[in-house]
Amino acid sequence: MINFAVLRRIAPVVLLAGALAGLLLTAVQQVQVSRIILQAEVYEEAAAAKAHEQAHAAVSAPASTGAPAASEAHEHEHEHADEWEPANGFERTAYTVLANVSMAIGFGLFLAAAIIVSGRKVTWRSGLLWGVAGYLVFFVAPSLGLPPEVPGTVAAPLHARQLWWIMTAGLTAAGLGLGVYARHWALKLLGLVLLVVPHLIGAPHPAVPGGAAPEELAQAFIHATALANGIFWLTLGGLTGYFYRKFA
Repeated sequence: MINFAVLRRIAPVVLLAGALAGLLLTAVQQVQVSRIILQAEVYEEAAAAKAHEQAHAAVSAPASTGAPAASEAHEHEHEHADEWEPANGFERTAYTVLANVSMAIGFGLFLAAAIIVSGRKVTWRSGLLWGVAGYLVFFVAPSLGLPPEVPGTVAAPLHARQLWWIMTAGLTAAGLGLGVYARHWALKLLGLVLLVVPHLIGAPHPAVPGGAAPEELAQAFIHATALANGIFWLTLGGLTGYFYRKFA
């Protein structure tokens, strides 16, 4: 049964910590990550334009040259081009803020719940350690198999990647929990096994990897995203600890 008294106590903690951490993440992204994404989108649009020209040329060709298959590719590309996306500038930034704050509040709820379950007192200093744990669980461990990708990167099916990400985050959280809180060595050993299992299974990858953006840009995006997420999780953890002690 849901304990509404607990929810009322942690609600201001989660909302304040999540809102502030989400806003900071957006600011860091605007300085670091966004410019890389914009550069990658230039390559992606150029590759899409080239594919469009090739598909248009193939559709105009005689049927003996394989025009039906090319026509299907052209229709698929046209449907993809019709997908809505926010315009660059204020609209895109506003949607980014909304997404980041919503995400931060969700992750803040996970942190607050973990703190409650642990039963330990928390301050902003110990909150930083919770933030490090969140960084390891939700970013570092999944990124070992599925690193952040710039626009235009060829990827495995989304459903397969989502399942592997959820499995990795869940097993990493369980493994860290056993490693820190379990007293028996066998349980600590089980925690270590859980940390390794997702990477033994392996993340899903496309048969032919590649992308429109240069490799240097893709690597720069990984580094920038890792730094931005590190700052985000330390901030979220510290603020959650601070506001938890103050309100909850």
